[in-house]
Amino acid sequence: MASMKTVLYLGVCLSAWSVTTADNNYALRAQNVHWVSLDFKTILTWNTPASNYTYTVLYSMDDSDWIECPDCSQVSESECDLTNYLIPFNRSYNADVQTEPATMNYNHDTEELPHTYSSKFNPYRESNISAVKFIVEDVDKSRVIVNITDPLTSIHQQGRQLSIRDVLKNDLKYKISYYKSGSTGKRDIISDSSMAEVTELDAGQSYCFIVAAYIPSRPKSTQYGAWSEQCCIHGHTTQELSLGAWVGAVFILLTVIIIIIITVTVFCCRCCQQRSNTMHTTQSSAPV
Repeated sequence: MASMKTVLYLGVCLSAWSVTTADNNYALRAQNVHWVSLDFKTILTWNTPASNYTYTVLYSMDDSDWIECPDCSQVSESECDLTNYLIPFNRSYNADVQTEPATMNYNHDTEELPHTYSSKFNPYRESNISAVKFIVEDVDKSRVIVNITDPLTSIHQQGRQLSIRDVLKNDLKYKISYYKSGSTGKRDIISDSSMAEVTELDAGQSYCFIVAAYIPSRPKSTQYGAWSEQCCIHGHTTQELSLGAWVGAVFILLTVIIIIIITVTVFCCRCCQQRSNTMHTTQSSAPV
C-alpha cells in the first residue's frame, strides 16, 4: 500500500513538472512570427517575450531539412533578413525561431528548446511590389507614351542589382489607368513591357495617369503592386503650327513693325516741317 502511494505521488510530481516545464517553454517562445517582404527583400519578424534570451533562425525549402541561417544565429534582435537565402524565389519556405538561454550549453539537446514555426511563404508569389515611377511623353495630339521604371530589389547577382523584371520576367505586366480631367470615367490598359502607348486621346483635353505592377499568375490578393502617384498632362488649347506657319507669322510681324516705324517717322518729319514753317511765317510777319 505504501509503495502504491509512493508511485502515485511520483506520478503527480512528474505530471506537475511536465506541465510547469511546458508552460515555461511556451512563455519563452518567440511570438507573432510572420513574414514581411517588399520587392523581394524578405524579413522574418517576431515578438520577444524575454530580454535575457537569444534566438536562432532555421529555414526549410519545400519541407526539406532545416538549415540554420548564418546571419541569424543566437541573435538578440527580433528579426532576421532571409533575402539572400530564399533562392530560388518560386519555392515554399518555412522558418523556425528557436529560443535559447543567453548562456546556452552547446551540448544541450535543441529538441528541448522552445520553438516557434512560421507559416509557409513563397517570395515569388507573395512579396509585395512597391509603387512605380513613370513619365508621360506626348507623341501627337491623340497619343502619349508612358515610360515606367521597374523597381529595384535588394538582390545582387554577378555584381548587378536586380529589378523586379529580372525576377518576374514575362510574368510582370503593368496596369495603366487614366481618365479625362473633370470626368469620372476611367480607362485601363495592360502593358506587357515597361513602355506603353496610349492612343485615342481627345485633342486639347487634359488627362491623368496612375500605374501599378500587375502579376496575373499570382493569387488575387497579391496580383497588384502599390499604385503610383498621379501624373497629369495638359492638353493644347490651340493647334500646333508648322515651321512654315511660324515663318509666315514672323514675317508678317516684322512687316507690321517696319510699317509702324516708317509711319511714325513720316509723321514726326511732317510735324517738324510744319512747326518750322509756322515759326518762319511768324518771324516774317513781325514788324521791323
